[in-house]
Amino acid sequence: MSLFVPVFDDSVVVRDADAEVAGGAPTAIKLLADSSATGGALSTVRAILTDGADGARPHLHQGSAEMFYVLGGAAEVLSGEEIVTAGPGDLVVVPPRMPHAFAAVPGSDADILIVITPGVERFEYFRHLQRIRLGEATPESLLEVQELYDNHFLESPAWQVRR
Repeated sequence: MSLFVPVFDDSVVVRDADAEVAGGAPTAIKLLADSSATGGALSTVRAILTDGADGARPHLHQGSAEMFYVLGGAAEVLSGEEIVTAGPGDLVVVPPRMPHAFAAVPGSDADILIVITPGVERFEYFRHLQRIRLGEATPESLLEVQELYDNHFLESPAWQVRR
């Protein structure tokens, strides 16, 4: 087992009003702290999903675990081949190399704090998704940056049937 000790000099404080938001209803991602701000310790965002909206399609990370903490509403989280329904205060942690996805439960909103550790520079990934949403980039362009953001898309029969 290896121990990663992050190095950064100051506390990271992000005020809600100052956080950049990528996207918008039905899926908004509030960019909180990127890897460069935390000495590589973590990257964190807040996903705000309306009425059954998809958050992320099935994917995995080779080098990071991902944590989903439900602040409000209800979320479905794919973890391997299991789909977990999580409500306020519930936590789901997915280890590296395990397929996962998330979405709001149909008929419900979801407010989810998401932490990836160790961190990966992810803010530009979410900005890329925004460019796709605006028609400034193609969905296929995500395949070109999978390695850069350690975000590897895959198929999940369990998720496909559920969603």
